[in-house]
Amino acid sequence: MAIEAGFMVPHPPLIIPDVGRGNERGIQKTIDAYDEVSREIADIAPELIIVTSPHTTMYGDYFHISPGMSAKGSFANFRAPQVCIDVEYDVQFRDALCANIAKSDVRAGTDGEREPALDHGTMIPLYFVNKYYRDYKIIRIGLSGMPLMENYRLGQLIAQTVDETERRAVFIASGDLSHKLLASGPYGFSEDGPKYDERIMKDMGNGDFKNLLSYDDRFLRSAAECGHGSFTIMAGAFDGVKVDAKQLSHEGPFGVGYGICSFYPADKSDDRSFLDIYEKSTEEERKVRMAKEDEYIALARKSLETFIITRGHMPLPFNLPEEMYQERAGAFVSLHINGQLRGCIGTIAPVQENLAMEIIENAVSAGTKDPRFPPVKESELPFLEISVDVLSPAEDISSPDELDVKEYGVIVNKGFKRGLLLPNLEGVDTIEEQLSIAKQKAGISPADNDVKLQRFRVVRHEVI
Repeated sequence: MAIEAGFMVPHPPLIIPDVGRGNERGIQKTIDAYDEVSREIADIAPELIIVTSPHTTMYGDYFHISPGMSAKGSFANFRAPQVCIDVEYDVQFRDALCANIAKSDVRAGTDGEREPALDHGTMIPLYFVNKYYRDYKIIRIGLSGMPLMENYRLGQLIAQTVDETERRAVFIASGDLSHKLLASGPYGFSEDGPKYDERIMKDMGNGDFKNLLSYDDRFLRSAAECGHGSFTIMAGAFDGVKVDAKQLSHEGPFGVGYGICSFYPADKSDDRSFLDIYEKSTEEERKVRMAKEDEYIALARKSLETFIITRGHMPLPFNLPEEMYQERAGAFVSLHINGQLRGCIGTIAPVQENLAMEIIENAVSAGTKDPRFPPVKESELPFLEISVDVLSPAEDISSPDELDVKEYGVIVNKGFKRGLLLPNLEGVDTIEEQLSIAKQKAGISPADNDVKLQRFRVVRHEVI
């Protein structure tokens, strides 16, 4: 049995009358659309409601599925403890989903629960559903910092499990849009805020799920959205299926975007196998990108690919520029997927016999030893965007006035603590920001100015 319907919904706490205390009338279109969605869910009478929420347990490298038999929550954090939601989890479905995940390379499961109480991203949709229908169980899934393709793959596994367990199910993708629509709003304004809302409402309103995979992470961060991962997981659950999409509402009078859309599956269609289509299109992009990569980037890519595929280090090649054999220097290798950092490891000073070996070793470390990320998978290799920074020797400076965030990287030292930040990084626009981040990386308080400073230049090898 396929998923009966999907719904994209927001989760502003003030939409609950006991929380909003009259302010909810400022988003009446959203309330009306929520009621319409909830009546449609009641007409379907699902056994299972799948909820994805950005406000339940979240990890950078793992999708958390809520464990246990049941859960409850209230709006006590929003001054309305009397408003409570209780749910039962569909344990049999969750076990079947986890079994399918275990046979895949998607990183998800029930480990690492931090807070068993229901979050508001889950409770707000269920508050409206409960007005019309209550005979259901749920499964609650958190988001992650993984690339959007992984969100989509998780959605495919959810759909597969619904089919295998023959559940009558609906999917609720909970998430607000941009939080930066207005300068007067609580999060300020970004020009990418309205752009994101316009773009996502067009894509979701038309059911153009293929476009969700190509949103650049830098754009998403600038727009300060919180629901894109939810929407992408739901899109994966409708992979290979035509959908009847309908935009029900969109507004953002308080500076945060709230969008509601409904999706009803129709016939199967190979033209909507969007992950396959995306991977094929990016393969062509990869060929173009690789043709533009210089010897430094190509060496880093070959080193990491060799290690991931064979589990062995590549030998030193014989066809590199002479300076890569003669010079010794520190080097950093950075990995991104669709603008999202996937790993970065380097050396401040040289530790290998030459620059070529420095890059070979650091490329492997960036892909397998960065503690912030799980090791790169073979399936991710075609999507990696790689850059190599070759560092000049560090020089002591006596004052931050000798820094320039575009020209110089910085090293902060205090005792055995050392933190480094490369120059010319997106989002780092001031010396104060540069020093604060470098101190945090070193485990030094940002307010601690009793540090030794060094600066260095880099030669950056990247494909623009």
